[in-house]
Amino acid sequence: MAFNVSENAAYTVLFVTLVVFTLLAIGSADFMSPYVPQTVASLFCLSQPKVSGDGRSMATSGIDYFLAARNSAGVWAIAVSYFASGMGAWVVYGTTEMGANPQLSWLGVLGYSGASSFPAIIMSLLGPKIRRESQNHYAFSTTDFGRQRYGRVMQVSIACISGFYMFIFIVAELTSISNVYALLTANSDSAFGILVTVILGIFTVSYTGIGGLPASIVTDKFQGFIMFFLVVLLTVAVSSYDENHVNSSQFSKSADITTEGLMAAITLFLAIASAEMFNQSTWQRVWAAKDEPTLRHGFCLGFFLVFLLMMFFGIMGMLAYANDPESYDNFEKFAFLAFFDILAPLPGGWHVMVLILVTALAASSVDSLQNGLTSIFYHDLVQIGWNPVWIARCLVVALNVPAIYLASKKFDVIALFLVADLVCATAVFPTFLGLQRSDLLGGMLPAPTELGAFLGILSGMGTVIVNGIVNDVDGGLFQYFWLENGGICALCGSKTMVSFIVTPAMSALMTYVFSFIDIMARGDRARKPLFLLDFDKDDYGTAADNNSIDGEGSQNDFEGDGDDDYASSMKLESGRRDRDRIRS
Repeated sequence: MAFNVSENAAYTVLFVTLVVFTLLAIGSADFMSPYVPQTVASLFCLSQPKVSGDGRSMATSGIDYFLAARNSAGVWAIAVSYFASGMGAWVVYGTTEMGANPQLSWLGVLGYSGASSFPAIIMSLLGPKIRRESQNHYAFSTTDFGRQRYGRVMQVSIACISGFYMFIFIVAELTSISNVYALLTANSDSAFGILVTVILGIFTVSYTGIGGLPASIVTDKFQGFIMFFLVVLLTVAVSSYDENHVNSSQFSKSADITTEGLMAAITLFLAIASAEMFNQSTWQRVWAAKDEPTLRHGFCLGFFLVFLLMMFFGIMGMLAYANDPESYDNFEKFAFLAFFDILAPLPGGWHVMVLILVTALAASSVDSLQNGLTSIFYHDLVQIGWNPVWIARCLVVALNVPAIYLASKKFDVIALFLVADLVCATAVFPTFLGLQRSDLLGGMLPAPTELGAFLGILSGMGTVIVNGIVNDVDGGLFQYFWLENGGICALCGSKTMVSFIVTPAMSALMTYVFSFIDIMARGDRARKPLFLLDFDKDDYGTAADNNSIDGEGSQNDFEGDGDDDYASSMKLESGRRDRDRIRS
């Protein structure tokens, strides 16, 4: 496998692509609305802002638009943004590795493709419920749902797990793009890879700092269209070269239905579904959607877009193996690089196009994750009167420094994701069982309490540790979170599959058990937050007693008008303008 893209060409691709995205982000910024003509605004897929008679926005404040783009995105904006933000540079390795491994084959490819797109279906079902639960408290992320439903302990728990997952996602993205640039330029110097990630980080931090979440959504749309266009071109190019042609007999060697593939598919569905529930960049699209029908339709459409892209790379992997099975069986070629094996016969111009594709993939994910990471803190920053915009910018910069450092260590991308996925699996049920507001089965399945949910998360982590002891894993108490089970791939094998079945199941069971015990021991106090901060009471305009679950079926409403409280805390400025809609 030999590629000869020059370093100058690679840097040109990187800079030009990111400059284009930056210009799009600036064009979408709230402060640009008075200066952007309608025709240009239409090009940016934005509408002109609507302003009420007193000069205020008819929707949300300028700050809220920057942070949340609340109620502003149409169906296509949600669909393409979900697609682009989730499909990072890692996709060139993911399903490709499944397809180029005949022991995984079709079920591995279908499993990875279905698992990567399945969270969109979950979002279309849970999203409206979470959005309604939080509508009087102006949530920015599910950490705010955790605070409002449970209390501060669960808010911090969800924030830590979400932050860990998204940080790992950023590391994986930066690792992937530096690896691809190094491969296509034949430059393995670590300094070159670090510079690529630094440039990407600087641009994404800059344009999300200028335009906030709306910038991410707008650039996602253009990045998504670029991805679709380039994938179509690559499909035509790859299939037009004789070196990549295979007959049905050859293809049958890579196309099979296997038990290993089935176990990998089950693992992937459970792992990715658990993890994506803590991806706040995805949840931000829930609040950005114009309304609930838009939310549902957008995520369902996003499901198909993600599935198709993942299938494309998976089939490319299958074709690569079918074309040269002996080299893969003898490890002269590696399954995770199968896409590049099939790309190798193409002229250099196509290699440059792949760099454009990978840059768009990485930028779309990284800018969304940067916004998602900081959204964890938005509500509290607003409540205590600090400037959320500038603090968000500083946090993004601070988080990118260790991410770039870890990316330079070249950790295995899929292994990184699996660690984060398993951590998320410990908390997914304790968090979202919070949607249950009433006791069931005569109180045998109580509405989870904050203490019960928190201990449920700890029980999930304990389950992972016990699994490690049972499987006789060396290396320390938490070593099993790396899931080194000796499978044919990082996410393969029965032990890994069982871990992703047992861990969330035990955390759900123990959430109910500990909630039941908590209610028996503490009575009605168990249904209240473990503690409240002083400004929590100001936020809700109520005493601590009101943040409780009735036990008979519904949660008491907070007193006061949440929207008015929020607007007041935001210190709305007369004359501020914002967009009320990102047109699809």
